[in-house]
Amino acid sequence: EVGLVESGGGSVQAGGSLRLSCAASGYTYRRTCVGWFRQLPAKEREGVAAIYTGGGFTYYRNSVKGRFAISQDSAKNTVYLQMNSLKPEDTAMYYCAVDDAPSCGNLWADNEADYWGQGTRVTVSS
Repeated sequence: EVGLVESGGGSVQAGGSLRLSCAASGYTYRRTCVGWFRQLPAKEREGVAAIYTGGGFTYYRNSVKGRFAISQDSAKNTVYLQMNSLKPEDTAMYYCAVDDAPSCGNLWADNEADYWGQGTRVTVSS
């Protein structure tokens, strides 16, 4: 059974940093798309960043470009989201998702994923 476990969320002040982790069990991040999404109550889930583990191609939401960085550690079978210069509008529940596909097209464009994590909360205060 595949499991995705997110960690690293918390509460920080604006301008601070957090690093989220998405560790997979029962699945290997190999030539697959792994993405981070966020959602506020009553709002649609939105893509934040994604990485195609087969070639390292990355995708970012415009509002986080230059502040967030997605990366992978193949040895640890973990994908990270380094979040710097956090803003109050980054406050949300963050989810990790995996699409077992040869590109990030479906995941990034349509939020279609084979697996979702349970989420980790990020709160940024002003």
